[in-house]
Amino acid sequence: MRVGIVGGGITGLAVHHYLQASGVKSVLFEAADEPGGVVRSAEIEGRVLDFGPQRTRLTPEVAGLVESLGLAEELREADDVPLYVYHHGTLRRVPQTPRAAVTTDLLSWRGKARVLLEPFTGPARDGETVEEFLTRKFGDEVARYYFGPLYGGIYGSRPGEMPMEYSLSRALDSAGIEGSVLTSVVRKFLNGREVPPITSFDDGLQRLPAALADAHEESVRLGTPVRAVRREGPGARFVLETPAGGTVADELVVTTPADVTAGLLCDLAPDSADALRTLNYNPQVVVHLHSEAGLTGAGYQIQYDEEFRTLGVTWNASLLDRDGVYTCFLAGSRSPEMVEWSDERLAAVAVEEFKEVTGHPARVLSVHRLERGMPAYDASWTALDGVSTPDGVHLCTNYTSRAGIPGRIREAKATAETLAERQTADVTPRCTP
Repeated sequence: MRVGIVGGGITGLAVHHYLQASGVKSVLFEAADEPGGVVRSAEIEGRVLDFGPQRTRLTPEVAGLVESLGLAEELREADDVPLYVYHHGTLRRVPQTPRAAVTTDLLSWRGKARVLLEPFTGPARDGETVEEFLTRKFGDEVARYYFGPLYGGIYGSRPGEMPMEYSLSRALDSAGIEGSVLTSVVRKFLNGREVPPITSFDDGLQRLPAALADAHEESVRLGTPVRAVRREGPGARFVLETPAGGTVADELVVTTPADVTAGLLCDLAPDSADALRTLNYNPQVVVHLHSEAGLTGAGYQIQYDEEFRTLGVTWNASLLDRDGVYTCFLAGSRSPEMVEWSDERLAAVAVEEFKEVTGHPARVLSVHRLERGMPAYDASWTALDGVSTPDGVHLCTNYTSRAGIPGRIREAKATAETLAERQTADVTPRCTP
């Protein structure tokens, strides 16, 4: 069996790595000249900047890749530092323990008391949004000032626009939370279950996909876009058409954004391709600042009722010892038009709002745009109900599962295991190796 993989982001590269380790032949195609997809890093003025994700968690799957690639010496782990939400004119510390939840000034005493009713509420209801779910479970204050900014801010979407079924429900299922969220969290805390540490690499997060690409350079085709996929020959094998010619594969793994995937499947599964084209992504603007602020923490999210264009800021200087670097995220579903603004205008907004929130001046290091910043997980995601791929086509993507590096690697491993089992069982012997 031979597997063709389209997309050289962290997902595709991890699938490729696990398949190679399992003895399954595979070849990967990436349109860009560099691996990593949205995971991009660069050095500007001697400072390492990340243009997509700023950090990850050292989950067992991530740690396994780090070990197998020999990257352990390049890891840098974050200290235990606080996270904040900007609300009512000031930064307020997010409670991360039951004791901190009692003393926090992010919530009123009435809001804190309302949380205690959560174990008596039911699970998510059909058609319920994230905001409706959180409000019903925890009360209005927790929904608006705590969970709302933290969860919605990750994706740049308003929780009131995110159906539970396609967003938070998946995250809860992945975390093994059934029934009461509060009871589950308290139980894990009392059992001393540790959260994997926040981590990155000395040269930024792109070091991980770059190492994966280097480890399998003979079968990783960078700068080689797949322009079309068709079936051909005995057993209806797949032919991946690239500028270099056609490559035959027995199984196809697609890891590209929804609109790109739609273009690849337009002949194989036209109805599914039409559905995928309707999925919304939130554009993001990433503005890196340098400041001597000396702030201690992971960063802050802006509560979405506040009159700011900034969605949140990562304090890389404190979190990962990045020499005065602060990363501002703008645009999202709230202000998607910002992705069309000039660098100068975006820089001015980031600097002005950073000073208003923190009280410290800053200067701009870089401005970067992501037209497909994050899956919106909004109402457009109901279109996934109309997606059905032909036998042998596997969608391994952040729109069919969870976003974030740990989630992508976890799904990549599961996909590779499924394909390895197919080869072992000789379920689909469509061609000789």
